[in-house]
Amino acid sequence: MKNVDLIGSYWTLAGKAFPHQHEESPFDFADRVSEAARAGFKGIGLWHTDIEKILQTYTHKDMKKILDDHGMFVELEFLTDFYHRDERRVWSDQMRKLLLDAAEALEAPHIKAGDFSGAPCPMSQIIEEFAKLCKEADERGTKVLYEFIPISVINSLEKAKELCEGAAAKNGGVIVDIWHVVSIGITNEQLATFPPQYILGVELNDGPRKMPADWQDETINHRRLVGEGEFDIPGFLKAIDKLGFKGPFGVEILSAKLRELPLRECCETVYKTTMSAFN
Repeated sequence: MKNVDLIGSYWTLAGKAFPHQHEESPFDFADRVSEAARAGFKGIGLWHTDIEKILQTYTHKDMKKILDDHGMFVELEFLTDFYHRDERRVWSDQMRKLLLDAAEALEAPHIKAGDFSGAPCPMSQIIEEFAKLCKEADERGTKVLYEFIPISVINSLEKAKELCEGAAAKNGGVIVDIWHVVSIGITNEQLATFPPQYILGVELNDGPRKMPADWQDETINHRRLVGEGEFDIPGFLKAIDKLGFKGPFGVEILSAKLRELPLRECCETVYKTTMSAFN
């Protein structure tokens, strides 16, 4: 693969921000866009609570101008509980509006969705609600990418395929994070058989071939730069290339070490090491 575009995913460039704790980045939005663009990225990620914080300083119009001035775009995340039909939907619907409004105003190519709890829900209901979400997103000019992970209800290629085929949404599919592919135990050969029309996003990072017992801590604090772990990055990229996916590729590295770096050094380090995998 050549001439690949990279997205500096939210947790990669957010600095001292922690999932489920202090999720807002201490770095200014304009600075993140500027430094990411300077390093070579074409896009950056924004988390829902971070968007709320940014909107206290910038309007959507301000944000769009900053992005346009640097030739950048944004991916937006993360919508959970969208398929439940109880009190969990109250918060979820608030985030849904926040993300859809931002996607439309900022012309974001996609919104990421999924779940972190694995709370039981009938597959038919998940499919129906995913289809509804995709329809709303289509009206706003964006896509919905479901991220399947080991602890979610959708935690396998088979279930991900069932979700996509059942919803049958032209703008709905999955985002494939190599971290979760390895964690679930999906081989590159198995990945290469997934319906290519549903691969709408891919994320890179690196880590151990065998995940430690404390998977959550490893996932949140110890992902490694691309090329500095034991993942079969070349094999993974070959499988993705076979599926016809050409990018942009997200780089999602949740790392205690990265959180300590100055913004410029973080952007430059992540971009350089990730691009080496394609070279």
